[in-house]
Amino acid sequence: MQNITIYTDGACSGNPGPGGWAALLMYKSHRKQLTGGALHTTNNRMELTAALEALRHLKKPCQVQLHTDSAYLANAFNRHWLDAWQRNGWKTAGKKPVENKDLWEPLLQESTRHRITWIKVKGHADNKFNNLVDEAAVAAMKEYKRQRDIGA
Repeated sequence: MQNITIYTDGACSGNPGPGGWAALLMYKSHRKQLTGGALHTTNNRMELTAALEALRHLKKPCQVQLHTDSAYLANAFNRHWLDAWQRNGWKTAGKKPVENKDLWEPLLQESTRHRITWIKVKGHADNKFNNLVDEAAVAAMKEYKRQRDIGA
C-alpha cells in the first residue's frame, strides 16, 4: 500500500453561504492540489467535501494520514461518533437527525477502501500545509462568492 499524506480544509462566507474546499495530496515528492466549492453551503459541508474528494481521487487503496483542522470531521471517526449515529439510525445522541448524512455515507464508504489515520491539527497556526489548504479553500470560496455576486 502506498503511504499518502493529505491535508484538507473548508471555508465558508456566512454559514450558510458561498464556500470553498481544498485538499493537498502528497506521495513521496509528488503533490496534487484539489479545490472546489458551492454557492450555498456550510463550513462543515466544505470540510467533509474536502476529505471526501481527496479520498475519491486515490486510484487504489492506500495508507492515508489525513490532516484536518475540523474537530467535527476528526472526532466523527476518532471518537466513533459515526458508529453511534449509524446504530441510532442516523440520529445524534439528542435524537436529532445527523446533519450532512449525504456526505458522511460516502466518506464511510471511502474509509473502508483505505487505512486512514485521522489527524486533528490546529487551524490557522504554524502548520505549513494546513495554511496552504486554508488559503486555497478561502480562494475557492471567494471565487464562488464572486460568482454568486455577479449572478453566474
